[in-house]
Amino acid sequence: MKTERLQFDLPPELIAQQPVDIRSDSRLLVLNRFSAELTDSRFNRIAEFFTPGDCLVLNDTKVLQARFFARRSTGGKLEGLFLTEAEPGQWLVMLKGTGRIKIGEAIYLKDKAGQDFCQAIFLSKTAGGTCRLKLQTNQNLETILDRIGFPPLPPYIKRSDDPDQAAVDSPRYQTVFAKEPGAVAAPTAGLHFTTELIKQLRAADVLFAYLTLHVGPATFKPIAAENIEQHQIQQEQFSIDAENAGIINAAKEKGRRIVAVGTTTVRALETAAAASGIEPAVGQTTLFIKPGYEFKIVDAMVTNFHLPKSTLLALVAAFAGLDNILTASRHAIEMRYRFYSYGDAMLII
Repeated sequence: MKTERLQFDLPPELIAQQPVDIRSDSRLLVLNRFSAELTDSRFNRIAEFFTPGDCLVLNDTKVLQARFFARRSTGGKLEGLFLTEAEPGQWLVMLKGTGRIKIGEAIYLKDKAGQDFCQAIFLSKTAGGTCRLKLQTNQNLETILDRIGFPPLPPYIKRSDDPDQAAVDSPRYQTVFAKEPGAVAAPTAGLHFTTELIKQLRAADVLFAYLTLHVGPATFKPIAAENIEQHQIQQEQFSIDAENAGIINAAKEKGRRIVAVGTTTVRALETAAAASGIEPAVGQTTLFIKPGYEFKIVDAMVTNFHLPKSTLLALVAAFAGLDNILTASRHAIEMRYRFYSYGDAMLII
């Protein structure tokens, strides 16, 4: 399939730069993938589209404060994204402004007040754009990121190193059910839920199950290849335990809908799918869901509005049909919905 088919024009002013004041006050576009019917609603009314026994599956990954700022000894400014700790004291990062940095050079990581926090030695740079740093401190990862880290908002949300803005973004770029630290991007479909809405849904006999998929930076990477089949997804770590697999399987056996909250949840569920339902699993997934994929577990999906030519748009097109998704996107543009991570939501049933 040509990647160009995943293209549509979005007015820049519809890319949400701030979240709504109350998470569940975001708008909700409901798409019936079988009839192509569209319904405009609000997220706090999502219970109207569920029936007792439906099972919502949510990704409980917790976003690390992974964005950081640094400087060279010459004064040159650097901006980085922590990816993982390769070994104690050695970080794999994505780093802007490394063109003139030499192997062995010391850089200085800044704290949230803009002061030097510690030195880091530039060890290597890979062809894929990641760098390896050796930090000159004995403090642990959690303590360091707490001192220097900012929310890892996607590049289309414009942010500086303002600590006051970071204090606003830190809780809002995190789901209310986040539990397992490890993501460097939020599972944004889950950002619309409040604790009150979850209580309301439970009271309506909607079931809840949880899994973990640590979202990586590649989630925002456009498909550069001419055909989407040529694109490869970077691996992401996921897990689902026996208890939650059992909740999902029991609902499926009773003929209830499995409603995945977010594309990350969809990928984890479909990766863990087996002939008998969901198998408890811990591992890595590189599953690229694109048009033509046959879904094994997921019956409905909550998602945000996605970037053109993205793997996320390919996934929802596989689930709902490309024409339906493009029609829904055009409708959302016409009705001035807010797009992307801090934007509004869509329920595909």
